[in-house]
This record gives sequence, structure tokens and C-alpha cells, in this order.
Amino acid sequence: MTPAFAPLSPNQQILPLTAETNSRGHLVIGGCDVVELVAQFGSPLYILDEITFRTACRQYVDTFQHSYGGDTLVLYASKAWNSLATCALAHSEGLGIDVASGGELYTALAAGVPASKIYFHGNNKSPQELLYALEVNCTIVADNWLELERLAAYAEEHDLGMPPRVMLRLTPGIECHTHEYIRTGHLDSKFGFDPQQFPELLRFARAHPELDWVGIHAHIGSQIFEQQPHLDLCIVLVEWLQAAREAMLPMRELNVGGGLGIRYVETDNPPAIAPWSKAISHHLSHACGDRNLALPKLICEPGRSIVGPAAVTAYTVGSRKTIPGLRTYIAVDGGMSDNPRPITYQAQYTALCANRMTAAATDTVCIAGKHCESGDILLPAATLPPLQPNDILVIASTGAYNYSMASNYNRLTRPAAVLVCEGEANLILQRETYADLTAHDVLPLRLTPTT
Repeated sequence: MTPAFAPLSPNQQILPLTAETNSRGHLVIGGCDVVELVAQFGSPLYILDEITFRTACRQYVDTFQHSYGGDTLVLYASKAWNSLATCALAHSEGLGIDVASGGELYTALAAGVPASKIYFHGNNKSPQELLYALEVNCTIVADNWLELERLAAYAEEHDLGMPPRVMLRLTPGIECHTHEYIRTGHLDSKFGFDPQQFPELLRFARAHPELDWVGIHAHIGSQIFEQQPHLDLCIVLVEWLQAAREAMLPMRELNVGGGLGIRYVETDNPPAIAPWSKAISHHLSHACGDRNLALPKLICEPGRSIVGPAAVTAYTVGSRKTIPGLRTYIAVDGGMSDNPRPITYQAQYTALCANRMTAAATDTVCIAGKHCESGDILLPAATLPPLQPNDILVIASTGAYNYSMASNYNRLTRPAAVLVCEGEANLILQRETYADLTAHDVLPLRLTPTT
């Protein structure tokens, strides 16, 4: 699927690249009328634009391949939205997959992604998850001493056929301006080894040749608008690579993590994908050249900047409550169960009325969810046309960390999702039913109704 237009950088757009308004004044995404999609599939509804997703993937892959002198691999950080469809889309564009649990690993494999292109993260992988990763032979990004000790023991106890591929994750001590919950590069983080332990890590690696020590990983955070922290990270990683090679450990991969931000509201101004990727490629190349090091394989793992701008969530408007002199609440048929980011991170979004795109935006209202929680507010102040019951409200840039963090709070069923492209809509997630909500409940016999 080749975009039929000169691609913009998806992460700098609030709406998907294919978004337009039709003659009826309706929002159209991927050639599909959003109002008609809700009529067919119900709401809330995640709508994922295939062209936007693929364009972001290609911008990463093409820029790294053309800007870096060595091998490269872009991994889709699937925690942003892990599903059969998203993993298959990323794989079809040449990306590998970054997973953070046994369930994400299972999904990626089920989507047809080869284990050789899957990298397994996590700060507390269970013994079962580690054995599963060893069984399928994906790359394991080791996060702590317990994992290293278990991996060394498993490699000795089991006939694995080939040495397990292991990367070391270190905390680089690089600060960036983002929400404290999604900063991972500073020293006080649950992720990664303390860099002061690096010499000890190298001694452990040399003592365990039964493991294939492929490289080093670091990640500094998420939703980052600055470029300099990632350039600084390149220097730190190359210094660690040099120390590893001097210790006779021929590590050959460096993973700079991900974290490039996206535009949720007009005031957001993230770097574009291509210049960001080009800068990292050149900076890492020069750092290796300055130290006469052969270029390692360069890996990065974007998630949000690929899938975030590619999706919107459509809701149906319900009740209205006006408090004179304070605010007007407009309630929709979803909320924190399909988008927990506002209540978790104070995240901001942009809203539109999909069935009245050309109407004047004259009202400032608070968009509230339907959950029994005062904090279930999707947008505290959104400027929109006067909304009526059954209008279709769309919140943009909801591809990342919406479905993946969705819940059944208040026993709401999780939404359906559709993939749209050139006027065709394909269901990629079925809407849950009430029966699904009790499918795993177990009622003890003594509590079973007798009547």
C-alpha cells in the first residue's frame, strides 16, 4: 500500500493523514465516513488509519537505512497498541516488534512476526516468560541481576540449540522534559542496571559465554519533544560499547530506545520523524568514528509516534449538565475505561464533532465520561459546535496507550476497533459483550442460586 500523496510526518499531525471533510460536513478517515462507521460498528469505536500507520513506519525505516552506514532495525514498540493487526502491519513494513510481556510476545508471534525480529523487555519477567522467550529464541533485553542469573542457569539446564541472544539495559542518567511517570532514563528509575555496575556486568558476561551478548539498550522516556537528550544518549551508548569491546565482548547492537512525541493539541511541536532519525544516525556514526569503532547495528523502538496519530476514538454524545457561572458538562458513552491517559497523566487531546465539521465552534464544554468517578474527564475545556444528544464526538490521536490500557471499569465492555483504508473498513477488534465480562468469573457452589 503506497500513500498517494507526499507524506507529512504523521507525528506532527493531530488527525490521521487521510482525514478530510465530505460534502455532508462529516469527518472522513481512510475514505470512510466516521458517522457511518459508528452506525455500522457502534461506539465507542477506535478507528485506525492504515495509510498513516504505514507512512510512519516507512519514514523511520527509510531514513535510518539512508542515513546510517551500518545495519539498522526499527522495532514497533507494541505496548502502545499490541494486537494481531498492529503487529502484522508493522511486520509488513519491515519492522521488528518490541514486546514487554509473554502476552505481547504471543500476539506478535501469532501475527506472523519471526522471533528473530522480536525483542523482549520488562523489569520483572517471570520464570515462565523467560522460558517462553528462550523456547522461541527471541532477543531478551535483560533488566536486572535476577534475570541474568536465571538466563545463565536456564542456558546450562536446557538444550536450546543456540546461545540465547541477550542485550543489557542500562539507565543512562539523562533527563528529559516529559511527565514523571513516563521518564525512564534518569537514574532513579525501576528500569535497567545502574551504569556504575557496568564493569561488573562485563565481568559477568565474560564468565557466561553460553549467552550471546549482542548489545546494549537504553531508553530515556516517552512523549519527548527535545532532540538533544537522544543525541546525548548516542554518546553514552558508544562509550559503553567501546568498554565492552575492550573487555573482549564483541557486542554488535545498540538500541537507542524510542520516545519521540506526537501532537495531541495545536501547541505541541514535536520533531518530525525523518530529521529526528537522521540526526541520531549521524550522531551515532560520528561517535563511533571518533573512537575507531566498527559501526554497530542501530536499533530504535518507536511506538506512540507510529500508532498514536493513526487512530481516533468516536463517541456518541449523551447527557448535558450546565452549572451557571462554572461550566457545562457533555457526557459521552465511554471515558476512562477506553482512554485512561487523562486521569493518569493529565493528558490533553483535541476533540471534533464528526457529523458537523463545518459548524462554528462557539461552545466551551467539559467532555465527561460515563464512569462512576468524578475524575473521569476526557477534556476539561473543549471548544466545539453546540452539541446535541446523538452527535458523534471524535477525540484525535488516540492510537497509543488507549486500547492497550483499556479496562472494564464499571463493567463497561471494551470498544471495537476498525482498520480503514481507501474506503474499506475491516474489524480488527470485536466489541466485548456482557457475556465476555463474566466469561472468567467463577461462582462457588455455595453461592449458586438455588431457586
